[in-house]
Amino acid sequence: QVQLVESGGGLVQAGSSLRLSCAASGRTVSRNTMGWFRRAPGKESEFVAAISLSGGSTYYEDSVKGRFTISRDNARNTVYLQMNSLKPEDTAVYYCAAKVSVVLTTMDYNYWGQGTQVTVSS
Repeated sequence: QVQLVESGGGLVQAGSSLRLSCAASGRTVSRNTMGWFRRAPGKESEFVAAISLSGGSTYYEDSVKGRFTISRDNARNTVYLQMNSLKPEDTAVYYCAAKVSVVLTTMDYNYWGQGTQVTVSS
């Protein structure tokens, strides 16, 4: 079992940056592929980024490539999402997720956090 707690969301202006954190407990983060998802109002959940167990491989949704960076600190059992050049369309609840599978491109996540709100004003 893995418990995930996100933090770092907030209200920012377009063009700003935020860093989201995801603290894990239970099964250690180093044994899980980690990912970030988001859900905007009235829309379905959307994949954002994923990172391999070691952090050596990453995978991004096209609209965030070059703006968002996923990273992990296994010693701290924490995963991060650095978000730069934020746009109003990035407004959503952001969720951290973990899975046992090592395949970055599949969405078969086993554990989910409660989410943190990110609001980007124009």
